[in-house]
Amino acid sequence: MIAHAEHDVAEVVPPLKAEARNLSFHYGSFQALKNINMPVYERKVTSLIGPSGCGKSTYLRCFNRMHDLYPGNRYDGTIEFHPDRTDLLSKAVDPIEVRMRISMVFQKPNPFPKSIYENVAYGLRVRGESARSVIDDKVEAALKGAALWGEVKDRLKELGANLSGGQQQRLCIARALATDPELLLFDEPTSALDPIATANIEELISELKERVTILIVTHNMQQAARISDYTAYMYLGEMIEFGVTDQIFIKPRRKETEDYITGRFG
Repeated sequence: MIAHAEHDVAEVVPPLKAEARNLSFHYGSFQALKNINMPVYERKVTSLIGPSGCGKSTYLRCFNRMHDLYPGNRYDGTIEFHPDRTDLLSKAVDPIEVRMRISMVFQKPNPFPKSIYENVAYGLRVRGESARSVIDDKVEAALKGAALWGEVKDRLKELGANLSGGQQQRLCIARALATDPELLLFDEPTSALDPIATANIEELISELKERVTILIVTHNMQQAARISDYTAYMYLGEMIEFGVTDQIFIKPRRKETEDYITGRFG
């Protein structure tokens, strides 16, 4: 059972943005997550690593209630979201409201079959925003936030699908940013991209943490080491170790973590 990361006495622990407590998850009769406890610190990048099928993406999708979309799924435990200490998993909490506060970017770029402009404006319209001037400003700000504005400002009426793979992924990030989320979830966001596009997305993630908390699933340990402040190692639905990224990669406390990091396992 994992609690907060251990820190040097001199290190200031950042404020919490979210905290999983005794979180378990079932797909029907199959238990995919087992009693997970983990903090998510505000305006930091936290990476989830571990072998395929260990529960990383399942855990990530608990945060924005994606599992609600399929019958037979069940959450146990809580994910407390700060500063208002809302339990994201409570039946009293509307999943749509959760998804307004917590945006997600998927493994493969998935632009809607709409214009670049309408892709970014989509969440604002769902939220009920109708003022064109407000939407214009938000779309521009989101595209700038995703480092895409300079490349598409004269192409806003073109289909999002006309962009390159790396640009499409940045469009999806802009779409996620447009609703001013407090937490941004990335599920292996560079696995379908070439090395240059991957480097661009990694640089963007490092910039975005100045304004939003980020939780990222990655199969690439070098990527986790490069971009994250904290890292969690998962195996078979359990949280094996959580800590400051440098500590996890240089001096892990658990042998299972060390075996995975060094390639002896997984």
